[in-house]
Amino acid sequence: MDCYFCQRNIKEIDFQNTRLTSRFISGLGKIRSRKKTGLCAKHQRQVAKAIKKARHLGLLSAQEK
Repeated sequence: MDCYFCQRNIKEIDFQNTRLTSRFISGLGKIRSRKKTGLCAKHQRQVAKAIKKARHLGLLSAQEK
């Protein structure tokens, strides 16, 4: 499986784009693993950081679907 962001040539992941970041969160609000998302290590770290920042600012709840 190729990385979603590498395929689309996306360099930066915007934490304000909750529709995109919520794709990488499980039903219980946990960040999905690399095996399940299919992301490369670089983009998995960026997604995790974006999700945490969005949660901190209240854009994503802990139990977002």
